[in-house]
Amino acid sequence: MKHFILILLLGFASTSCTVKSDPINYGQDACHYCKMTIVDKVHAAEIVTQKAKVYKFDASECMVNFMDEFNKADIQLYLTNHYNEPETLIDATQATFLISKNIPSPMGAFLTAFKNKQEAETVQSEQGGDIYTWDALLRHLQE
Repeated sequence: MKHFILILLLGFASTSCTVKSDPINYGQDACHYCKMTIVDKVHAAEIVTQKAKVYKFDASECMVNFMDEFNKADIQLYLTNHYNEPETLIDATQATFLISKNIPSPMGAFLTAFKNKQEAETVQSEQGGDIYTWDALLRHLQE
């Protein structure tokens, strides 16, 4: 009986703090960085901490700016919407980003995320702009 209770308690403990994204309620949720209401279903983003706290943003550039105010070691997930599947969050650290003056984003950085480099290059061929990996994007936005 003691083993059963221990297993049960461990089960509750492991599921009570599951680190995962939280769906964005477009038109209702506010950006944690700029406080604007999140309405753009192509450019929104989220940070999820090790303790499963979710911070929502109206644009990837707000997420990047917010990182300066946060202990990066506490962050478990960086997520962003991607251009070809609005409202779908992908791992921002694995995404490919395009900065193109022809694709406006909510905060004016013209920053859009894609699932992979091929998708970004296809849109780049039509819209112009520069392609960045996550690390290159962070360096670029800090300049």
